[in-house]
Amino acid sequence: MSAHPFDTAIALEPQGEGAWQGHTSPAYANMIGPFGGITAAQALNAVLQHPRRLGEPVAYTANFCAPVADGPFLALARPARTNRSTQHWIAELRQGDQTVLTATAVTAVRRETWGATEVPMPRVPGPQDLPPPMRRGRVEWINRYDMRFVEGGYPAAWDGSHAEDSRTQLWMRDEPPRPLDFASLAALSDVFFPRIWRRRATPTPIGTVSMTVYFHAGAAQLRRAGSGHLLGQAHAHGFRDGYFDQTAQLWNEPGELLATTHQVVYYKE
Repeated sequence: MSAHPFDTAIALEPQGEGAWQGHTSPAYANMIGPFGGITAAQALNAVLQHPRRLGEPVAYTANFCAPVADGPFLALARPARTNRSTQHWIAELRQGDQTVLTATAVTAVRRETWGATEVPMPRVPGPQDLPPPMRRGRVEWINRYDMRFVEGGYPAAWDGSHAEDSRTQLWMRDEPPRPLDFASLAALSDVFFPRIWRRRATPTPIGTVSMTVYFHAGAAQLRRAGSGHLLGQAHAHGFRDGYFDQTAQLWNEPGELLATTHQVVYYKE
């Protein structure tokens, strides 16, 4: 059986202590360079593969410093500090002598405690009640995901019309289906199309500057999610002076909150 496209894309070859060789994947190509979610997942995988890692990811931030060129890259990861149950990481992707991504991560040994969720999953139709995605020859990476929009889908026409808000709700999973893990959850956190496109239906050039994912689930809970759909909900708070933000939540089908994510995105008039 051939490897899943996602596993091929994030595969890393050891190059010595804290260093791995990777390669961009045409299966996750975007308009310019690769899909940002796959690049973030590649850097996170360097932390996940590190033999000194303690625990599981709790927080992860990726900063996109420059466009990633098609071709090889070097992934670097090192623990900056290790405490009794937490560990703080610094990671980087380099191409030639240039840094194209910097990242930080916090991993931790999780323990059972009292818990509650203050953001319940919205009441929406299930993924089986919504049409599968239409393949329209857009950028290649969207073909790697099954995205079924509840509301706030891609603009039907680039006519400059304004929506009242930037909210999008959709069911999503890898295509073909793949068991969920931390790397794929990080990538799924970036599948939402730019909020500014939702607000004004104008093909505005954009670029993610920084993306943070908070993992509210441990590895066992992700394994229970299997290859099922996740419900994602995203909205922006403000658009101003060439930047806007995005906040999103991702739940599994039973309604458990798995991750929340935040971004700041550059846009050009």
